Amino acid sequence: MSITLRHLRYLQALAGTGHFGRAAERCAVTQPALSAQIRDLEAIMGQVLVERHPGGARLTPFGRQVVARAGPILDEVAALERLGRDRAPVLSGDFALGIIPSIAPYLLPDLLPRLDADYPELVLRIRETVTANLVAELIAGGIDLALLSLPLGEAGLVEEPLFEDPFLLAVPEGLPEPPDGAWIGYARDAGRLLLLEDGHCLRDQTVAACGAVLGNAGRASGVASLETVWQLVAAGQGITLVPALFVARLGAERARGIRIVPAGEPPPARRVGLAFRASDPRRADHAALAAAIRAVAPGGAAIAPRNFDAAHH
Repeated sequence: MSITLRHLRYLQALAGTGHFGRAAERCAVTQPALSAQIRDLEAIMGQVLVERHPGGARLTPFGRQVVARAGPILDEVAALERLGRDRAPVLSGDFALGIIPSIAPYLLPDLLPRLDADYPELVLRIRETVTANLVAELIAGGIDLALLSLPLGEAGLVEEPLFEDPFLLAVPEGLPEPPDGAWIGYARDAGRLLLLEDGHCLRDQTVAACGAVLGNAGRASGVASLETVWQLVAAGQGITLVPALFVARLGAERARGIRIVPAGEPPPARRVGLAFRASDPRRADHAALAAAIRAVAPGGAAIAPRNFDAAHH
């Protein structure tokens, strides 16, 4: 068995913390895994490197010698890793992007051709699912970034707002306008406001954006598809709130029988953005993807960049 960089990194972390548990946290591994690697290194070198005691751990004189020699080695490896990152083209290689269902079909048709043209070396894998799943997969490392509605407020994640997506009202053609023009209040009071089922992220976003005006209203609580709710409106069954991102991709045929009216002044809106792990060093890639998404966002709604400076590395 030979000495590995993992052995040296774990010993260096132990020297810096004086505690197996804290060293394991720093290395993002379990304490037993780190302890096993330290024991392996001691077996390879034929010397005790660490004095173990109930309050923590202390390096032996020989252990301190090993750490002193390991430091320059690990520094050189880190420099090599940085060199590789700096020379790699932006947005090249494999990226896994998670997207919520109320964004994916309405943004990807414009985004993907742009990425293909500007970043031909990018291999983008798309994962479409609800917010809770995306957050769990992002934290676990199953995906690299998530495109969803913000804020999330999750520790360890960086949030980069990209654009505001206003909500509009879809109303059946021919429906008389309320005397005060307050469509949401009218639809709520008349029991004609159609919302997606409980637990659907777009319903949660709608309620968060529109607040108390919605109250507990909402028919069609078993419907999980925005397309289905849209067809119910076209059939005269009620009124619904839809994101401008959805409306922007409507053709004349799909809009037949429906009138789009403002949902208020100023209109309620959801904030769409990217989330990524704070530990992920690929800020240039994140910034490039964010710029591409802003470029295809609905007109004039983009939010200026803020989370890609060197302080986040």
